[in-house]
Amino acid sequence: MKIAVLTTETPHHIYFVREIKKIFDDVIVFSETQNLVAPFETYHSFEGMRDEFECNEWFHGQEMKISEYAKVYSFSSMNEEAAIQTLKKENADLVLVFGTGLLKSNLIRVCPNNIFNLHGGDPENYRGLDSHLWAIYHRDFSSLVTTLHRVDPTLDAGDIVLQGQIPLTQEMGLHKLRSLNTQLCVQLAVTLIDMCSRNGKLVSRRQRQAGRYYSFMPSVLKSICYKNFEKFIKGDREYEA
Repeated sequence: MKIAVLTTETPHHIYFVREIKKIFDDVIVFSETQNLVAPFETYHSFEGMRDEFECNEWFHGQEMKISEYAKVYSFSSMNEEAAIQTLKKENADLVLVFGTGLLKSNLIRVCPNNIFNLHGGDPENYRGLDSHLWAIYHRDFSSLVTTLHRVDPTLDAGDIVLQGQIPLTQEMGLHKLRSLNTQLCVQLAVTLIDMCSRNGKLVSRRQRQAGRYYSFMPSVLKSICYKNFEKFIKGDREYEA
């Protein structure tokens, strides 16, 4: 089975590709180089801690590239014609999307029944960007899940195939949340690939409701998330307002 991964060149996505490639040999990557930029400040110090933790945890402190693990095609956007034609040419059996921008109909039509997205969050409540952080901001810790769903032209609105709760521990900080989400993404993707190779058909369900769309979270709100998460982990329910 040939697997195409549509993603970006970031540490957690590199880790994802590496882990998938360990199990399934025929993996190609389509790397999107265009980055969305918010018109306001979004950086928070926990993100620096997060990047350092992931680099040390997964790569022994070394800076890695996706090309060290799989064949890579790079495009500014997955929706550009060159990306679409290359995806057609590669004729992948399964397409996994992890971290790209919104995919348009022309690309989805290349493999309409075999393209799936990994969404860090519950799309029935939170669609778009920073979904886990928005859940924490709203003190909705039950929505700290990872979802694998079919892709359609409406962002994060496709039928849900698999979903898992992120395993939180009492000693963890917010900087570890993305790594746990990524590890769960690997588990869900491996399960999906195994189901497809064994059965050829998947059971999925329609989303009960369309979650609210969220964009970038500003730095000031990330500070509230940081405190809310700390208090939740410690069992303190006096949250930030």
